[in-house]
Amino acid sequence: MTPEEIDGLLQSLTIFTLAILAGFAVISKVPATLHTPLMSGANSIHGIVLVGAMIIAAEATDPVSQIVALVAVAFSAMNVVGGYVVTDRMLQMFKKKPVAPKPAADQAEA
Repeated sequence: MTPEEIDGLLQSLTIFTLAILAGFAVISKVPATLHTPLMSGANSIHGIVLVGAMIIAAEATDPVSQIVALVAVAFSAMNVVGGYVVTDRMLQMFKKKPVAPKPAADQAEA
């Protein structure tokens, strides 16, 4: 490896490490009551990842890169769908359940 490649690799690893630390710091400060709504919204935003994975899959030429791209598309699609499922389940908790009407015989006795 040339010194330029090593410098680029070190720079990429530094940015990756800082992103991990920043993400951990932010997520650890989120209260448990807000975790699910925030994560379900974030998962739906990951549609961008799905688009990127599809673009990479379209440009893949050798079998290894095609398999990796297929796995990336599958995981990102599951992430997006999972985000919408979690959001739907969360919103279902806030809907009022229909109340069954009382039978007519009970109303006549009263």
